[in-house]
Amino acid sequence: MLADKLKYQIALTLIPGIGAIAAKKLIAYCGGVEAVFHQKKSHLVKIPSIGEKTAAAIVNSNVFAEAEAELKFIEQNNITAHFYLDKTFPQRLLHCEDSPIILYTKGNMNLNASKTLSIVGTRRATVKGKAITEKLVEELSDFDISVVSGLAYGIDITAHKAALKNGLQTIGVLACGLDEIYPKAHYNTVDKMLNNGGIVSDYKSNTKLFPTQFAERNRIVAGMSDAIIVVESSEKGGSLITADLGNGYNRDVFAFPGRPDDSQSIGCNRLIKTNKAALIESAKDIEYIMGWQKNPDQKSSAKQAQLFVDLTEEEQCIFNCLKKSERKSLDDIALEAKSPISKTTSILLTLEFKGVVRSLPGKLFQQC
Repeated sequence: MLADKLKYQIALTLIPGIGAIAAKKLIAYCGGVEAVFHQKKSHLVKIPSIGEKTAAAIVNSNVFAEAEAELKFIEQNNITAHFYLDKTFPQRLLHCEDSPIILYTKGNMNLNASKTLSIVGTRRATVKGKAITEKLVEELSDFDISVVSGLAYGIDITAHKAALKNGLQTIGVLACGLDEIYPKAHYNTVDKMLNNGGIVSDYKSNTKLFPTQFAERNRIVAGMSDAIIVVESSEKGGSLITADLGNGYNRDVFAFPGRPDDSQSIGCNRLIKTNKAALIESAKDIEYIMGWQKNPDQKSSAKQAQLFVDLTEEEQCIFNCLKKSERKSLDDIALEAKSPISKTTSILLTLEFKGVVRSLPGKLFQQC
């Protein structure tokens, strides 16, 4: 039964011309994945943004044999497929309109770790850049973070290796299917990552690797995390694309500055100069801006703030919504509290004045 359900989910991703945004729209209008394949063309064309060509592609689709082959590959290679409506799907990605409807994973990982950072940078990392990355990850290990990157040469692989060294979960996002490790030189590192983290991709097996896919996978690198850290970057590069995507997703973006005449610092300096990234110099800056605490006892006492502050019933309700997550969006708080956005905003402001709630960039909130 589950296999049949997954077969339809995979099949939808195989229909030419249907991307993640269109797929989600189809599922919502039709009432489910299987229902999409059972709709008549006359009904499909009435769905906004689904034209004649796309409707015809769905009705005339012949993708189930390929979907069944992918199912077999998944079963034989200990791969897990996470549908975007599953609880195991990265919840941070749900806030990104263009996030995939299926994410394939291999390894032992928590896709919804409480603290997740993407650390990216140039493939031509300098000795200094690698040292900065290693020191940053080591200092952040006190927060038990999950490190996400793209498994590329340079800063990416340095971040993955540093996470392994410090006993942190680390996840590599591939621009190809999980049947191939790219670059192949990082195979041994991936093998170690599978014990505490692993690899993820939204591409099925036997997907040919094209340059454009590296930029596409960066949306997952950016969307899976609470913040993106750019260590080194030249004037152009994938890490700058990741930073731009992070800004579009309302993620915090940080960059390490460099000398004006340093070619591998041009990108970072420009991000800072154009206010697309906050300047950081060490893990202490991340700790301060993200509002993280090292001592669990401090966090525990903070969560008991309601014992020392008089809250109304409505304020207590909103405050309690933040117990289940360290950082939560305004929309999620309002939904959980069953309260209008305008009223929820007003109550959160009052809680800020009372010193029990802190507002963060991107309309996110957490307990003080």
